[in-house]
Amino acid sequence: MTNAHLLACDGCGQPATAEHIAKRLQRLEWTTRYRPIHIGAVLLGAFAPTDDAEFLYAEAGAFAGEAKDVLSSSGISPNGKTAEATLSEFQRRGFLLTYVLECPLNPGVSGSIAIQTLLQSRLPLLSARVRRSLRPRRVVPISRFLEPLIASLKDGELGCPLVLDRGRPFALDIGGSEEVAARLSQALAANPAAAH
Repeated sequence: MTNAHLLACDGCGQPATAEHIAKRLQRLEWTTRYRPIHIGAVLLGAFAPTDDAEFLYAEAGAFAGEAKDVLSSSGISPNGKTAEATLSEFQRRGFLLTYVLECPLNPGVSGSIAIQTLLQSRLPLLSARVRRSLRPRRVVPISRFLEPLIASLKDGELGCPLVLDRGRPFALDIGGSEEVAARLSQALAANPAAAH
């Protein structure tokens, strides 16, 4: 089957197979289960991780990679807790992790230009979703891939402050990001009304 015969996924805009759509719906179901009623902070990644173990809301609750870093930065330890208890604590604190592209990158999508083109194409939909549906108190970008989009995010009328790390996203997706994680932890603990 060629890409010409595939429909675009409504969560990421990429050509989508039936498997792609099924995985998106599964991730959406997992995430919705732990969406706070009142969202204090949307932690915004560029695209969902490929491995379910790194997807925060995955049912297995492995909490590896990005999921582990997000929990740590949020001041939440999964040690000695069930996945459900850990995610419920994340929810109670008013945090929601979401992505500009709600799916992983399709195989073969690589290179910063291709990734930036996909991300840029989804910004209007993201802005509308944040403003109309999520309505958080603040948005906190957590991916280095969002850096070229910061000006667009600021101008995108998110309806809330954009919390940055020295004018940039909190780049949790860079290895050895302990200092970044510590700064993110401080920003998440700060009064949302004082964030800028």
